[in-house]
Amino acid sequence: MENSTTARRKGIRDLKGNVAVITGAASGIGRALTLGLWEKGCHVALVDLDQDGLARLQLSLIASGRHQVATTHAANVGDKRRMQELAGEVVAAHGAVHVLINNAGIGHEAAFPQTSLDDWERIIDVNLWGVIYGCHFFMPHLAKVDRGHIVNVSSLFGIIAMPGQSAYSATKFAVRGLSESLWEELRATSVGLTVVHPAAVATDIMKRAKGDDPELLQRVSRWYERHAISPERAAAQIIRAIEKGTPRLLITREAWLGDLMKRLMPVAGNKLFSDLVIRVIGVEDMRAKRIAQWRETMMKAKDDEA
Repeated sequence: MENSTTARRKGIRDLKGNVAVITGAASGIGRALTLGLWEKGCHVALVDLDQDGLARLQLSLIASGRHQVATTHAANVGDKRRMQELAGEVVAAHGAVHVLINNAGIGHEAAFPQTSLDDWERIIDVNLWGVIYGCHFFMPHLAKVDRGHIVNVSSLFGIIAMPGQSAYSATKFAVRGLSESLWEELRATSVGLTVVHPAAVATDIMKRAKGDDPELLQRVSRWYERHAISPERAAAQIIRAIEKGTPRLLITREAWLGDLMKRLMPVAGNKLFSDLVIRVIGVEDMRAKRIAQWRETMMKAKDDEA
């Protein structure tokens, strides 16, 4: 146990020999984190639904000539029973867990009226329950090692919200709230926690995202391909945060700007930042479409009442 003045910044200075569990490991930030932690000397347990992607990643690790252990685990992080099994699998294969990275997530772009309850359940299962299950089932194992660390990946949209992101933001704000509560609950333990707020990182999340306007998603995805930072840059910052015990990590200038605007203007900052992002990405017609959808929804409600 550690005293309350030092417990918030608990890092793992030497990651060599540690066991890291990475969800969403087959692509994007998860894949880049796997490669970075492997280079640091970590053993890795790779978790994803994409079994082919996991197999390719495992082969590349083996081909590197390093002598750590890399295991693959097909799992839907939103499945409670599977996540409970996963914790046992990883400990059986590796003997311990030192680092848990709750990275798996899915995107969604649609206004609230166009977001079905099935959409909500799907997004909450992966983006929120996946993090809760990870923390819940792996925490007993993290508590057994001399120094453990959790990384929960939230988002810029877990700080400031955009139109069309009600479901996604709800989950990412929840991950932020969970993480900030755990800062205090873990203060006197040997387990540290970093909550990560990335903005524009060039992953496949926009390509795989669902919503009511595929053409809009394609336009946003193309902007990401041209302007977003690489997953490798994001992963390097996250690994440094694990080593230093950084409680909160903002990735990209957009994240820093959004955080500052939300602090200075909790209400007005939302619209100003949303307008800025919409203009920069070049989807000015999106806000007009969302307004029209809401007007249509309200008019329909009035007509139904009449």
